[in-house]
Amino acid sequence: MILIQNATIYTMEDTVIEKGDVLVDEGKIKEIGENITVPEGATLINGEGKMLFPGMIDAHSHLGLFEHAIGFEGADVNEMTDPSTPHLRAIDGINPMDKTFTDAVEGGITSTATGPGSANVIGGQFAVIKTYGDFIDEMIIDPCNAMKIAFGENPKRVYAEKKKSPMTRMATAAVLRENLFKAKAYMEKKEEAGLDQSKMPAYDMKMEALLPVLERKIPLKAHAHRADDILTAIRIAKEFNVKMTLEHCTEGHLIADVIKKEGLSAVVGPSFGHSTKFELKNKTFDTPRVLNEAGVKVAIMTDHPVIPIESLPMAAALAVKSGMKEMEALKAITIYPAEIIGMDHRMGSIKVGKDADLVLWDKSPLDLQSKVDVTIIDGKIAFQR
Repeated sequence: MILIQNATIYTMEDTVIEKGDVLVDEGKIKEIGENITVPEGATLINGEGKMLFPGMIDAHSHLGLFEHAIGFEGADVNEMTDPSTPHLRAIDGINPMDKTFTDAVEGGITSTATGPGSANVIGGQFAVIKTYGDFIDEMIIDPCNAMKIAFGENPKRVYAEKKKSPMTRMATAAVLRENLFKAKAYMEKKEEAGLDQSKMPAYDMKMEALLPVLERKIPLKAHAHRADDILTAIRIAKEFNVKMTLEHCTEGHLIADVIKKEGLSAVVGPSFGHSTKFELKNKTFDTPRVLNEAGVKVAIMTDHPVIPIESLPMAAALAVKSGMKEMEALKAITIYPAEIIGMDHRMGSIKVGKDADLVLWDKSPLDLQSKVDVTIIDGKIAFQR
């Protein structure tokens, strides 16, 4: 049991408690208020003059799949042998002993959606995990949270080098459509067979992996930078009536009205750094603001290791510098990503009953001079300065 006392509490539930307490018990937030009675045996944390936030969430990273200070041996993010690999699972490639997990915890990042890269048109299954634990099986929140797909330059470049399809945007869209059509036919055959095993189609691991997408149980997580690629992603999602989130969305500010009209959410970034390829030529920290002001739900991401995961608050601060409202930027790294990845019932805000993922800061996380004093994940002190 842990009691944090006298902190300024940013609940991300549209309330700020100036001198408040939070009681943590059995991994959950048990009570929020002022002058909470100290339970017997509770560990006390003095929050005087500090700011308490929910643990921050990176809705799109490759944490644990691209290991720190190592080359090929630690690169498990892209299976560049087949443009369609929906059966791959992030949890089978994550190394939770990598140093970057410590960096995340010390930086106040308590959970992330992590998974395959964008080399393949269909990359595989993203997982949502906590950033603290000894082995991945105890860190998993959702082992199959979304199906990664990719448009634009990355699949083109990877397979052009191999002199095989897809080498064009047309072929990328065709690969995705073909596999969704095959999965639909596979699903229909299974439904028609019912309990009659003699009529059941031969087991196909790839098609099985795509069924939750067609059943609208999980969304497509669509890597798309350029506006035309975003629109292609929208077109195909509508054709198959599947759920989708827009990832990167670098030129989303150019078509914000369309994204709003389609009712889609955007996980924006990485907006910091050099534009390393043509499709990033319009990269700007204006994008989160423009989309947010248009009424699109926006999360800010690092795409770790493109930006180190502990730099997530810095990315939000730079969005504020470009005009995004401060509270909206804070929500874009807490409650909005939780909602976008479907985990807001467990995380993203300080609310009774939610996971006790809490971070005590000495200043606002948007101040680049700020430091994390304490990180609590699932009710355990994961880091204390």
